[in-house]
Amino acid sequence: MRNRFDEQLHLLDEQLTQMGELCEAAIAKTTKALESSDREQAKVIITEDEEIDQLEKDIERLCLKLLLQQQPVAKDLRRISAALKMITDMERIGDQTSDIAEIILSSKDWAPADEDIHVIGKMASEVSKMVRNSVTAYVKKDLELARDVMKADDAIDEYFEEVRDEMIDFIKEEKGRNGKKIFDLIMVTKYLERIGDHATNIAEWVEFSITGVHKDSAIIHES
Repeated sequence: MRNRFDEQLHLLDEQLTQMGELCEAAIAKTTKALESSDREQAKVIITEDEEIDQLEKDIERLCLKLLLQQQPVAKDLRRISAALKMITDMERIGDQTSDIAEIILSSKDWAPADEDIHVIGKMASEVSKMVRNSVTAYVKKDLELARDVMKADDAIDEYFEEVRDEMIDFIKEEKGRNGKKIFDLIMVTKYLERIGDHATNIAEWVEFSITGVHKDSAIIHES
């Protein structure tokens, strides 16, 4: 019985890794679409979000099966509970990339300045790394890696504030001109910041799965 349970836990790891990879790919495609103003790529991103949504449902079913058909010990129960929380954040990451793609499609002249694209590219690279590391931390039970992800969120916040402050100055100079383009750029960086927040949430649930203690001190699970 335990061998079968362990096999299903391994399948859970594989599916979570796959979902994380899909999120990374979505972020990479979004970055490329932003840099090249590629509307066709933006349409692909929106369509492929359905695959992330479907995988969330598959993992949710597997987790419920593990909970209902098996009798997991405390550490396994934490692991399964954390996975259920993690897939919610990963699904939202897919939604955020779709939201960015919608901005590209709705903007007739999406063409940010090179310096803005540079910041967006750095943000996208960092949040993608955060997603990858948070899922890896779960699979490998790597507490330090999970905590590194949490620390990395500060840099993402700083990138967002940098772009926001630049755009505020630009609005003052432009005196209201190019308002939609400025708003779109701020929203893109805001969505990337949210992806960083979701990756941080995932890392916090990884910490819970290992230690039994969540950042929210109200959530404590006996080992």
